[in-house]
Amino acid sequence: RWNPRAFTDLAGFSASLAYRTIPQINLFKAVVSTQSTGAAATSKTGKDKPAKAKSGGKAKKKKWSKGKTRDKLNNAPMFDKTTYGKLYDEVPKYKLITPSIVSERLKVRGSLARFGLEELHAKGMIKLVDKHANQVIYTRNSNEVDAE
Repeated sequence: RWNPRAFTDLAGFSASLAYRTIPQINLFKAVVSTQSTGAAATSKTGKDKPAKAKSGGKAKKKKWSKGKTRDKLNNAPMFDKTTYGKLYDEVPKYKLITPSIVSERLKVRGSLARFGLEELHAKGMIKLVDKHANQVIYTRNSNEVDAE
């Protein structure tokens, strides 16, 4: 009869397990039924097993990905003549104007796009639709669209 108090120290525990052996069970042995003799003959030979089950090699260890990498934007910190000209020529013709759109299309920083849009709005070239703490939305003036 097994007594749990008999295992007080680790050495005694491992010594007491030495005489208790667990019988080896072959889980991959083909089960042969006595009723079907034709299937039993083929399963004993092992020819119907898939190739993956036959090869007992180790599976490759999964490699961790380093995550999605994003390209660094190289936007200009100041306006040069060409981008400043584009700000006055192209931006007032956009239907939806936000600092993020201007920053992406003109390749300038977001703060610079924000100041440029405020300048265009102050001159009356674009119309303010909605102003929020985080996002400002402008649109083109309707009188410029009629002139074209």
